[in-house]
Amino acid sequence: MNTLRKVVLNRISCDAVKPFHLHAARFYSTSGSDTKVPKNVIEHLNTAHEQQTNGVIYDKKPFRMELEEGKRYSWCLCGRSKGQPLCDGTHKLVQYKITQRPIRFQVEKTGTYWLCNCKQTKNRPFCDGTHKCEEVQKTTGK
Repeated sequence: MNTLRKVVLNRISCDAVKPFHLHAARFYSTSGSDTKVPKNVIEHLNTAHEQQTNGVIYDKKPFRMELEEGKRYSWCLCGRSKGQPLCDGTHKLVQYKITQRPIRFQVEKTGTYWLCNCKQTKNRPFCDGTHKCEEVQKTTGK
């Protein structure tokens, strides 16, 4: 039987986290205004990105994934999907009383991206390094 993690954090603020440039082989911190952060090109078509709460922390490190330009994806925000980092519909099970909904997104160009698995990013669905904050690291789980 699958046990759901009970750790839920509201928006974590971590001043120590710098924006991340997402690179095919790794991600690394950059400084200044030259930081390139991926963006969700269909963010304006839905309101899921305005959800105030975050889901449970699934993992304390991001997930590297090849994404295709023009293809729509649904990123799991609740943290309970068995197909992480993408949504498998677990949030629809009424017995779990999950309020978060998936974040639907597309990327600007085909390539390798780092998707957030701690579910605490401020740049949904992309990793922004929030998983390195003490609040995330001290939680139980992976």
